[in-house]
Amino acid sequence: MAKYSRIEVAQTMKENGMVPLFFHSDIELSKKVLKACYDGGSRLMEFTSRGDFAHEVFGALNKYALAELPGMILGVGSITDAASASLYMSLGANFIVTPVFREDIAIACNRRKVLWSPGCGTLTEIARAEELGCEIVKLFPADTYGPEFIKAIKGPCPWTNIMPTGGVYPTVESLSSWLHAGATCVGLGSQLISKDILEKKDFDGLTSKVKQVLGIIKEIREK
Repeated sequence: MAKYSRIEVAQTMKENGMVPLFFHSDIELSKKVLKACYDGGSRLMEFTSRGDFAHEVFGALNKYALAELPGMILGVGSITDAASASLYMSLGANFIVTPVFREDIAIACNRRKVLWSPGCGTLTEIARAEELGCEIVKLFPADTYGPEFIKAIKGPCPWTNIMPTGGVYPTVESLSSWLHAGATCVGLGSQLISKDILEKKDFDGLTSKVKQVLGIIKEIREK
């Protein structure tokens, strides 16, 4: 069962401004990545379900977060059907992120009052997702649409909360373009938790990078 309500999760996403995305089959390495992000100030992590037995890794990771990282909100991404969403919610997932818009996932998550963030690419999809209770829509792949897409959507629908993922970089220029266009928060995967960091096990470097990105986001919002 999720520890955090969907409203709490949505609020934390808005406040942090960034959701790190990560998957690895090694449980101990995954714990260190999660701890590094936590130490850097992130209070969210999207574990992307992309490998065999990924749910077993997530289960161990969520238990670790609950025991050792107070306030850390762990969710799951790359979910494509309601059965998978239900499996992860039974393991305590606090939010579900999908690359596509599916009503069966909306129903499964709403039944348990768990935040779900569907991948949408049109205003019609976004509107339908909001009708089904979506708090924050995922724009994916974001680089296909660009910041101007968000700006255009926010014109007629200023209440819409959008999280671009895919094509966001941890730089002042990239983050400024998305946030100034109206993004509520951004999703950052390999651009943040790079292959090089994982190979070198540079967890201190990751902590510094997360802290830097959150600092950039804060500065952008204060201007």
